[in-house]
Amino acid sequence: MKIGIYGSSFDPVTNVHLWTASTIAHRKRLDKVIFLPSSSRRLDKSPHAADEHRVAMIKLAIADNPKFELDCYELNVLAGMQYTYYTMEYFKQRYPADDLYFIMGADLLVDIGAGKWSHGEELVSKNKFIVMARNGIDMLAAIAKSPLLRNHDDGDRFQLVDKGLAMEISSTYIREEFARGGEPRYLLPDSCYRYIAEHGLYRS
Repeated sequence: MKIGIYGSSFDPVTNVHLWTASTIAHRKRLDKVIFLPSSSRRLDKSPHAADEHRVAMIKLAIADNPKFELDCYELNVLAGMQYTYYTMEYFKQRYPADDLYFIMGADLLVDIGAGKWSHGEELVSKNKFIVMARNGIDMLAAIAKSPLLRNHDDGDRFQLVDKGLAMEISSTYIREEFARGGEPRYLLPDSCYRYIAEHGLYRS
């Protein structure tokens, strides 16, 4: 099987997350996309909703797609083990016979190339990636400018995907709309919209 690991805070999960996962699965012929909510212990993530709410919304959002799956590995690991390198090691042990890819945006590729990720060398040297275009980022140039990335670019390690549409509506925008009494209803699944309203999430 070909499996994509799609990590994000999913705070909340949006229609763009789902569209992106579906597009990547189709373009790269993935058999499964695993939604991986990031640990609240990570220094670069500070979720606004509790883990239980983020997990509940992902379950609602992916319920009708057999290719989508939830894994809460990062929510349960010990402090110090919440880094993507260890996460990919976990999935390689879980799926030893399968072809695994970490799905990320081009902005994260730039950060890894600049040495901003813990265990970045080991992560890049031992894994494969599907990298989604982000506005204003030249993915080929980002790889070429970084010794870490270019020295591991064997033609298969970085699968670059231009989604074709600039759908960049963020979870931050949706949270701000909820906080200010806005109406972001059609930016996320109806089930998640109702869940947020019922539980009073993201209110200022």
